[in-house]
Amino acid sequence: MNTYTYTEAREKFAKVLEQAAKYGEVRIKRRDGQVFVIKPQKRTGSPLAVTGIKLNLSRDEILQSIEEGRRAF
Repeated sequence: MNTYTYTEAREKFAKVLEQAAKYGEVRIKRRDGQVFVIKPQKRTGSPLAVTGIKLNLSRDEILQSIEEGRRAF
């Protein structure tokens, strides 16, 4: 786990966040001795969980669209 001074953390904030994502947490120490911990927030749900949309397409229209897409390659 990495520890940065307040000044270093300010100057290298993107790096601090990358380190937190990679190692789980990063500590930032102030001159007065206080220490803060930055941790990535745990994701809730799946990033693949998307809401469907109603297109009102028939089965034949869907199959035709797939065939057209395959012909394009």
